[in-house]
Amino acid sequence: MLQRRPLPSVVRFTQILAPLARLKHYSAVISLNRKMGLIGIASNVYTLTIIINCYCHLNQTGYALSVLGQFFKLGLQPNVTTFNTLIHGFVLRNRVADAARLFSKMVEGGHCQPDVFTFNTLIKGFCMIGNNRAAIQLLGKMEERGCEANIVTYNTIIDSLCKDTLVDQALDLFSELIGRGIAPNVVTYNSLIDGVCKLGKWKEAKRLLNEMVSQGIFPDVLTFTILVDALCKEGMVVEAKSVVEMMIQRHVGPDIITYNSLMDGYCLRGETDEAKQVFDLMVRKGSMVNVRSCNILINGYCKGKKVDKAYKIFKEMHRMELVPDTVTYNTLIDGLCKAGRIQEAEELFSEMQGCGQFPDRQTYNIILDGLCNNQQLSTALELLREIEGNKLELDIVVYNIIIEGLCKTGDMDSAIDVFSGLSSKGIQPNVRTYNIMSHGFCKGGLSSEAEKLLREMGEKGCSPDGWTYNIIIRGLLNNNEASKAMRLIQKMVELGFSADASTMELIVGLLSKENVDPALLPLLENSLSC
Repeated sequence: MLQRRPLPSVVRFTQILAPLARLKHYSAVISLNRKMGLIGIASNVYTLTIIINCYCHLNQTGYALSVLGQFFKLGLQPNVTTFNTLIHGFVLRNRVADAARLFSKMVEGGHCQPDVFTFNTLIKGFCMIGNNRAAIQLLGKMEERGCEANIVTYNTIIDSLCKDTLVDQALDLFSELIGRGIAPNVVTYNSLIDGVCKLGKWKEAKRLLNEMVSQGIFPDVLTFTILVDALCKEGMVVEAKSVVEMMIQRHVGPDIITYNSLMDGYCLRGETDEAKQVFDLMVRKGSMVNVRSCNILINGYCKGKKVDKAYKIFKEMHRMELVPDTVTYNTLIDGLCKAGRIQEAEELFSEMQGCGQFPDRQTYNIILDGLCNNQQLSTALELLREIEGNKLELDIVVYNIIIEGLCKTGDMDSAIDVFSGLSSKGIQPNVRTYNIMSHGFCKGGLSSEAEKLLREMGEKGCSPDGWTYNIIIRGLLNNNEASKAMRLIQKMVELGFSADASTMELIVGLLSKENVDPALLPLLENSLSC
């Protein structure tokens, strides 16, 4: 076409660009448009809108905006589709603030009036970032501007409110759409049922289910899956299984998500044999098992200390042409570590890296914890140095594991070195770090050092918790420093914390001693009454 003389009109070229864009050949469309410009074919509104769409899908919203500038240079007036395309592009890239600014310019500039698609796109953006208030305000502006909201508008906001457990507001909005004569659909009811189920409002879920059926809206696979998942999370697996059976009776085929939810429910109750039966059913149905299915069962077996069975599922994944992901490896490594099979865990850790699955922070936490709990501190410290050398971003959890491992073996000097080096790494100790160190000091009879840490916590804005006080109080009592312990008990009670069972046992033991200081008796009795 570019060689033909006379040249075809821009309309003919646009008729080629549009289907190319629909086929996602975005770069080719942009390239062709450039060639059109070079031979003197001027773009029109439709051509430039297509180019904006292509740039948005290529995550090049800056170029998309520059194309909007070309409209004015060419004396063209962007239409509502142009603005909708650009606003949608911003929302796709989670740049909701930019989308909102463009919407404001569109309205204030009087270029064209936003339509229902414009409002729905921006409402979706606000809901994506959790700004339900802005979404509801925009719904109000639709009415002000004479633009009628549709079921998509309401479904978007209702779903977002339900996801944020603001179910009462969602139900109010549901009543509003009914009052406006807008017919709810299965999507509306699915969002509401999901919301009430998450709050454990089973009667309300049943009412909504009956209501949708009475309205001629039949539950789909998602409706039933929502119910199965919610019931399983509440430990009501028998009821969840009944829902699956009802699905089959109604010829609504359970999908992979339904079965995964049911398996997870069984595993949460420790009923791995039943979970395996569901897994086997999925295998028989063909291509219904995915990596998540295997991860659920592996996790169930590991939690039930059936690591060999978990390992068997892991091996079966290769036969089923499923590639284990980081979650798979993390779960199985953790199971092996907790079973004391640290060498196998290390081998699996190496295999993971060899297969191109990069360990994440959780992987390192698991393997370091396993090494520390299996008296392999030198290997753990070596791995920590390797991780630090690889410049992987670490958090306080990793260091807490190492510090605790050192404290458990009584190597307080090394624990102090790691603890002291945290600030130079830009990592702040948390309350758990201080509790680990305090426990280590108290265990070694150094309760005064633990008291220093308590003061340091206050200075550094890290609030002590009940564990902190109980650890130090026990340290002081075990160190025969009863008067100090009593003062700390008083402070603990003032802050709303209470003595735990181990601390209480020591206090009761102190009361039974014949040589207890009489001055301490009132304090001891008060601590017991708290």
